[in-house]
Amino acid sequence: MRAASFIIFFGIALLIYFTFNFYIYSRGLQAFSISPEWRRGYIIVFWVIVSCFVVGEILEHTRSSLVSEWIYRVGAFWLAFMLYFALTLLVFDVIRLLNHFFHFLPEMTQTFRFRLGLATVAFVSFVVLAGHLNALNTRIREISLTIPKKVNGNHAMKIVMASDIHLGALIGENREAKLVRIINSQKPDLVLLCGDLVDGDIAPVLRKNLGKHLQEIKSVMGVYAIPGNHEYIGGIAKTLPYLKSVNIKLLRDSILVLPNGVSVVGRDDRDNRQMGEENRRKTLKELMAGIDKTFPVIVMNHQPFNLEEAVAENVDLHLSGHTHHGQLWPLNYITKAVFELSWGYLKKGETNFYVSSGFGSWGPPVRIGNTPEVVVFNLTFKDPAL
Repeated sequence: MRAASFIIFFGIALLIYFTFNFYIYSRGLQAFSISPEWRRGYIIVFWVIVSCFVVGEILEHTRSSLVSEWIYRVGAFWLAFMLYFALTLLVFDVIRLLNHFFHFLPEMTQTFRFRLGLATVAFVSFVVLAGHLNALNTRIREISLTIPKKVNGNHAMKIVMASDIHLGALIGENREAKLVRIINSQKPDLVLLCGDLVDGDIAPVLRKNLGKHLQEIKSVMGVYAIPGNHEYIGGIAKTLPYLKSVNIKLLRDSILVLPNGVSVVGRDDRDNRQMGEENRRKTLKELMAGIDKTFPVIVMNHQPFNLEEAVAENVDLHLSGHTHHGQLWPLNYITKAVFELSWGYLKKGETNFYVSSGFGSWGPPVRIGNTPEVVVFNLTFKDPAL
């Protein structure tokens, strides 16, 4: 059943991918047929680049190597190019349709089409390059909150949260080391990693020994993580042993009570239901049964669905990632439609919610319309009885 579902999903994804690319190809062919040499070169280069994502994905899952990584890298960047070529060409086609009725454009020569094609390539390349530079520029976002609960000892606490690191073929050792430097510079009391530590298949992570720098994080109360959907995509049975080998403490439907009395609830990802572990994920109510709610409660839940569930259980701080806020504009409009909170802070009842745009990226290492981030929570606790 799982194999059949995967084949159907993969088939639909391929159909969509090649439909978009054929649209771009056919329109580009009109522009770059200025000579037989240009036409032939365009056809070869276009389909070689288009095939890189599919070939790279297959090789990274079957025979990960430096060669497969670079093939996948070219293909991943092409996803961003594909989106913005399609959007630009759609605008052109709307103008052409209007011109069909109102005749406001002069007749286009092949030379003009060629120059317009080159200008389009230059424009989209600039957009993707700017998005790539943005994806490398991690911001530190600070949020100060007062929680009306008692704690043992110090009434202030600094928590650093990061999500969607996506270690793998594209997010490698340099980015991992950068994350550790950012976290350690904050001198946190607690570090919470809210899912998608790995990008998918564990092979490139093992090949490059990624995750080793995460052991260098310095935190008074420790570093804890939860699984995201990508840990399941890559195979949780393969991913878990490796995360344990680099001392990542994973909370899967489990609760940690810190020395100051704060409870940290780590939820398993909802995608475990599609990955053969239907009975593992508990409801939040089941998980929190027996928790002393006179002390603060923090919930880590990778995918920010059903926010009302946390409100009903009087959760104080609910942390998620997953959305990337669409990662590439205008996909943020989709995540806004799917999730009540796609990125940022929201307070519902007495529950504080935060959805991070994430540290890394899936697919193209490009971000447009949002920024990668590490979030610092400066918490102050005030016992309402005092």
